[in-house]
Amino acid sequence: MVIACLECVAANMPFWTTLAASTDTTSASNAMGPGLERREDGMLVVTDQTQAYLDVPADGTSSYIRIDPVPGEVLAAADAPYRTMYVRVDGDGHAGRMTSVAVSAPRSLYLRVRANDTVRLWIAESAGSVVPIAAVHANVRVPFSFDWLRVAVMAAIALLVALWRPGSRLWRITLDPSSRRQRLAFAAVMAAAAAATLVPVAMQLSAQLASDPTALSFSKPNAYTYDFEQYGRVADALIHGRVWVDLPVDPALQAVDNPYDAATRSRLLADGVQLFWDYAYYDGHWYSYFGVLPAVLLFVPYQLATGRMLPSGVAELVLMFGVLVFACLLTIRLIRRIAPRTSLAATSMAIVFVLVGSNAPYLWFRTNFYSIPCAASLLLSTLGLWLWLGASMPRRRPPRPDDAPLKLGHLAGGALCIAANLGCRPTFALVALLGIPLFWPQLKALYAGIRQRSIGVWQALRMPMAVLVPAVCIVLPLLAYNAARFGSPLDFGNSYQFTVTDMTRFTPAPDTFPLLVAYYLFLPLRFTAEFPFLTLSPTPLPSWAYAEEMIGGLFMLCPLLMLAFALPFLRRRLRGGGCWGLLVCGLALGLALLAFDAWEGGLGWRYMIDFAWLLALAALPAFLAIAGAVDSRAPALRVRRLLIMLILLATLVVTLLGFFVPGRDDALIGVNSGLYHTVRSWFTLF
Repeated sequence: MVIACLECVAANMPFWTTLAASTDTTSASNAMGPGLERREDGMLVVTDQTQAYLDVPADGTSSYIRIDPVPGEVLAAADAPYRTMYVRVDGDGHAGRMTSVAVSAPRSLYLRVRANDTVRLWIAESAGSVVPIAAVHANVRVPFSFDWLRVAVMAAIALLVALWRPGSRLWRITLDPSSRRQRLAFAAVMAAAAAATLVPVAMQLSAQLASDPTALSFSKPNAYTYDFEQYGRVADALIHGRVWVDLPVDPALQAVDNPYDAATRSRLLADGVQLFWDYAYYDGHWYSYFGVLPAVLLFVPYQLATGRMLPSGVAELVLMFGVLVFACLLTIRLIRRIAPRTSLAATSMAIVFVLVGSNAPYLWFRTNFYSIPCAASLLLSTLGLWLWLGASMPRRRPPRPDDAPLKLGHLAGGALCIAANLGCRPTFALVALLGIPLFWPQLKALYAGIRQRSIGVWQALRMPMAVLVPAVCIVLPLLAYNAARFGSPLDFGNSYQFTVTDMTRFTPAPDTFPLLVAYYLFLPLRFTAEFPFLTLSPTPLPSWAYAEEMIGGLFMLCPLLMLAFALPFLRRRLRGGGCWGLLVCGLALGLALLAFDAWEGGLGWRYMIDFAWLLALAALPAFLAIAGAVDSRAPALRVRRLLIMLILLATLVVTLLGFFVPGRDDALIGVNSGLYHTVRSWFTLF
């Protein structure tokens, strides 16, 4: 009832306040500035952006104007339809603010302005732009709108508050993975996530089947060609028995002595030579330096079945659904080892914390081929660790890690998954090191048995062979693939990429390293007064280094991650679960990968995937300690739980608003302007 009232009354205040609007307008004869011309189809052409405006008289009965777009059939047939237009509204001579509107978001076409005389709509587009504006109306009534998306957002917030509030019943129910009810509840949540994944997957596949089967690529004169189907091309190459992708190589490129030199490439582009951005060029052929395993597992089967390239967005969404499932299962399994008496409320909060803290939302947002190796490795790593933890699940409570024999199937499956990271994002293969602290009791017992000759040769080899054989079976073909492409098993081809600089000679600047590390962790959020209330934060550097624009560092995006640094002080608390060494080593590995990425890769939002999930897992013990046990009666417990809930909700809000920040890679205002302007209108009409 509260949500319905908020939607019908508060969210529709523009409707209630304009009921008395006169609706009188002379929009049919808008006075048009000399910088605009009307085409025969009704579209406007900007001839002089300093004089591109439309005037309409206002009588003060309404604080809104409405932009009427040209009819849909005209827009569909237009040679240059604008999905997003930038405009400014002046009232009674007072200048307004620049804003954007979209034809695909009708609510955004209502603009607030106070005027009793004349309203002037400036069209802030460059000369030659074609703008789909038919007329501008003043004195309008804003129609009533029941927005189901807005209702869903409010309902989701209300549901989380109901589940996580300190008085919730979920705080009194202990996590029990063997419970049939809890298993069914988990399955229901995953089924809903599967349905949410299938909808965009089906839409993309349907759109592809109804369109031209050629790969998605963009090219401009004297500029790089951007091809977004790298994995599809790799799959096509494998199907046809090649290790290089079938892209044209201009003879002028083959003739230069050093094609990796940035100045040389600029000269070639100026001469009209076609160069492919972010492909690796080596020995007269183009290659993809991204891990090949997703192409083998997803793209090759799809192309063999349909004859078309699997859209990268589909593959990425499928992989991220796998990440969702096994990140949840891994978190639950860790909780059972760390704090067996954890409540369902704390468990659900911990799962959300791990998912958000791992930077996984970035991969759900940016579903192109750049995200595929990260999503694949995150899936393989969470699945591999989940299997490894299951290989030594204790049978007694309090648990002891050495009270049960290892399950060799789990051990082999985990080794296979973690070793397979070499074919996705190789840095994730270092997760294999976490097997040492995880299985340290078994390794010590094995060593002692060998010294005392109390175990036979076969029994001594069972555990090592269960790990080594699957790992070798997956690693050797991947190394052979590298050797076939670049002549060395350990050469993945990233040095031959055509990007912003010559990667064969690039040497990181030491003076940028401390700043990059600081930006990764502590780049502050920049708040604004207008939607989405966040903007990109600057990252100045004394020397050049790759630096992707971001809205904030990892600890600013998810402050609860800083709890990871409490882990070294919780050894006694975690002694019974046998996971303290695993999590401490995971924390150390995460910090090492942070340093590696800052040194070798620069500052990249997606690079945070390498280490953020390890920090999130390392923060779990402190997170659970603050949340308290299911039957805890500590006086300050409710305050602590309330504080965690508020911080986590704020983290979710920042994450969601971050999707709408203009200027970020694949900004929503460009890739889905209708959704961007629909949500934006929730805040701009007031």
